[in-house]
Amino acid sequence: MSDDHDSVFAGLIGGDSSQWAFGTDFEDPLAGVDTTVPGGVDRADLAAYCLMLGDDALIMSQRLSEWCSRAPDLEEDIALANMALDLLGQARLLLARAAAADPGVVPTMPEGSPVPAEDALAFFRDAGGFRNVRLAEVPNGDFAHVVVRLLLFSVVRLALFERLRASRDGVLAAVADKGVKEVAYHRDWAGRWFLTLAQGTAESRRRLLTALTELWPLREEPLSAHAVELSLARAGAGVDPASLRDEADAVLDQVLAVSGVDRPAPASPAGAATAGRDGAHTEALDRLLAEMQVVARAHPSGRW
Repeated sequence: MSDDHDSVFAGLIGGDSSQWAFGTDFEDPLAGVDTTVPGGVDRADLAAYCLMLGDDALIMSQRLSEWCSRAPDLEEDIALANMALDLLGQARLLLARAAAADPGVVPTMPEGSPVPAEDALAFFRDAGGFRNVRLAEVPNGDFAHVVVRLLLFSVVRLALFERLRASRDGVLAAVADKGVKEVAYHRDWAGRWFLTLAQGTAESRRRLLTALTELWPLREEPLSAHAVELSLARAGAGVDPASLRDEADAVLDQVLAVSGVDRPAPASPAGAATAGRDGAHTEALDRLLAEMQVVARAHPSGRW
């Protein structure tokens, strides 16, 4: 220990921030990126669209991160944590894009607060301000539940990102181009585990079928078009999610067939098909946000 410090920890206070694993400041994730809104694209609609896609990723990331230290083995524990980080990275970029397109969507913070726009959107909105689909927010069940949920979520998101790479909005196109590789892994991981559980023991198959029955109705919302999504699709910046159905169904049907699992009967989720997009959520989201946001809300002027 150096004589210059009272303890080995005292030297970490002040001075060069490179002493910390990630430093004490974070750059704007869109620094150096052209955030000009393309002609013919409504700024408010673009912001709302980015909130939808960003909130999907943020809430799904939070649910996956809850599996940390709880997976069947260390390899899958790390896989789930890495997939959560992939989605968190997507969320940060998309929320930052929403703020750049329409600063009015960012919650008002105390004067002098150092909280960046994407963090304000993540930690200082109530449930009614979130625009994620309800498939992302329902509470975690067992391991079969996370496998089924991730499969249903990722087949749609991958199809969406593949088309978004041609978006007229350069930021969305860049996020999608990077995200395709990430979400392709998420989909394949979930597909492999779906097959493993379906053809494993009688108990693993029972749990898989239970999860599939529970979550299947919620797959309709990511495939149902909201007015904002249609507006962005017409402007060449977004994608009509209804146009993704055939592609998503083809992948799911292939997984179901090779796993020897019958396709569940069509079912409509409770409430409107775009309820989550309109801010109507389950109580589960309130509980998730209460845990996720508690530290940030306790210290709105804190610098981390």
